[in-house]
Amino acid sequence: MQRPFVAASPPARPAPEPLPELAPAPLPASAAQASLVTVSEDYSGQRLDNFLIRQLKGVPKTHVYRIIRSGEVRINKGRAQADTRLEVGDVVRLPPVHTSERADQKAQAMAVEIARHGAASSVGGLAPSREFPVLFEDEHVLAIDKPAGVAVHGGSGVAFGVIEQMRMARPGHDFLELVHRLDRETSGVLLIAKKRMALKILQEQFRERETDKVYLALVAGQWPPKLKVLDKPLQKYLLPDGERRVRVVAKEHPDAMRAVTLVKVRGSLPASAEQPLGDFSLLEVTIKTGRTHQIRVHLATEGHPIAGDDKYGDFELNKSLQKQPAGHALKRMFLHAWRLKFTHPSNGKRITLLAELPTELDTLVAHVPTPEF
Repeated sequence: MQRPFVAASPPARPAPEPLPELAPAPLPASAAQASLVTVSEDYSGQRLDNFLIRQLKGVPKTHVYRIIRSGEVRINKGRAQADTRLEVGDVVRLPPVHTSERADQKAQAMAVEIARHGAASSVGGLAPSREFPVLFEDEHVLAIDKPAGVAVHGGSGVAFGVIEQMRMARPGHDFLELVHRLDRETSGVLLIAKKRMALKILQEQFRERETDKVYLALVAGQWPPKLKVLDKPLQKYLLPDGERRVRVVAKEHPDAMRAVTLVKVRGSLPASAEQPLGDFSLLEVTIKTGRTHQIRVHLATEGHPIAGDDKYGDFELNKSLQKQPAGHALKRMFLHAWRLKFTHPSNGKRITLLAELPTELDTLVAHVPTPEF
């Protein structure tokens, strides 16, 4: 049930003059004249600065903010701020911009490559065009089965991720945005919005915990069947080298973020002659909050780290798992986004998506019985 709220009425804007409908498209780097762009539904709700950065390819962000402050950018003939939210039908004036000859050459080369492959990486240059296994797709939503080892987006030392590669593989799609995130080493269901309306509705469902996200995780040891709820606050912090980490803290900690994880034992893998590294438990893990590294930290804190976890796991055990014979070796983290339920942003139907375990994980637990759901 949605919580009631009262929103202040936005200031009235001057009505736009009738103009032909234009689809937002990248503006040439050295446009000689100002251009007028009518905002489509896909860009409704987007901040003006982000809209301009997308439109004015190759123009430095500092220049984008300068032309906003100077009043050269207008919405419905009126001045606007960088954080102004666009509405369907707004007419945005894009002033002529000038870049260096080198930037122009780079933009032209990029345009050629984008026409051939899609989009650029986050650090300049080009990310490879790539499609991923599709679990569900219509005009509003795309769900893929993300493999382990691939980041969902570029940044933090990663030149490109799933979303950049998908944009390259689908140059005809004007809007592709991540609805949520998965850790780089986590595989499974990943949602991508194909319309801004869908993005806003789906992200609201994630915030309000109206989705149902279930992961499969293999952990060291025998998980206590009675331990079903982990309600332990988390705190983000940085290592001396700047790498991000997360830990459990007291509820009274000033940086504590509530994190709730539900755990169900799906099966057990007792030690044997073929598997001499001790007992393991296969868990179904449901997260009620979407904190960074939540599952990994919660399970490790209980003394049952995820097999193959290189940040919070048992490092000696991980090395031993990598050296096991074929069919018993594990060279990645055993955490898989298995099932996702959400309400379709357009028709209101409840959607259930299922990503089966990838082969390298399934071979380890093939004999564990699968319950009905």
